[in-house]
Amino acid sequence: MDTPAGVAQAWGQYTSIMTNEAIRAVRRGSTLEVTIDRPKANAIDAATSRALGAVFSGFRDDPDLRVAIFTGAGGRFFSAGWDLAAGAEGEAYESDFGPGGFGGFAELPDLDKPVIAAVNGMAVGGGFELVMAADLVVAAEHATFFLPEASIGLIPDVGSVLLPRLLPAPLANEVLLAGRRLNAEELRRFGLVNEVVPGTDLLDAAHDLADRIAAHAPLAVAAILDIGRRSDGLPVSAALDGLRSGTVETYRKTLESEDAQEGMRAFAEKRDPVWKGR
Repeated sequence: MDTPAGVAQAWGQYTSIMTNEAIRAVRRGSTLEVTIDRPKANAIDAATSRALGAVFSGFRDDPDLRVAIFTGAGGRFFSAGWDLAAGAEGEAYESDFGPGGFGGFAELPDLDKPVIAAVNGMAVGGGFELVMAADLVVAAEHATFFLPEASIGLIPDVGSVLLPRLLPAPLANEVLLAGRRLNAEELRRFGLVNEVVPGTDLLDAAHDLADRIAAHAPLAVAAILDIGRRSDGLPVSAALDGLRSGTVETYRKTLESEDAQEGMRAFAEKRDPVWKGR
């Protein structure tokens, strides 16, 4: 893995930590907990984004890791998005943010494992876009979400594409064009947040969700994510035809796997399955 300078690497079986001054990545069993810690607002500059890309690349490539949790340090900001101070000093809005794009995971090639956003405070601009890019979201009761880019002459590129698909158009446009702030309970009602919990319970709730995912067959989880992404925007009939054509490798591989047989045997024998990932 190509690791940016300043990132210490120590992947082990249970307690690995990959860290630099801005990122903590701690392995807890099959879950990788990634925390951005850049006071005061956990903003992300290009160097931090590339370091996050290295962390998430390691997560992708480690067969023993099943789920990642991404959160921010402190209780005020999840992330303020792109570091405007870096921008004011000359960093371009379209800088090289690394292999996974801004934040390290949203555009990472071949990432077939779920990322849970644990939103501990304000998710602003690119921070809100990372929430949209996550596969599941747990939010603290005090979390807020907004896109201020238009107010400073910028464009929320990912948000402009995704938010009108995720919220009713009038509400999405109010967020994008007028800077409306949404709270965690509003986003839960619209299906963008899975669970809203007190801030003190946030990481416990995120790890509980991660543990429930990790208890399931890894090939099936990867295939479900792959099918959902391939099917996005397709008519249902076209998506199903694609699956049945045999061209979706993850679908075929899962159905023909040892784990599929193990799952059926375990169900019949009334025991927990033992997954091998093959």
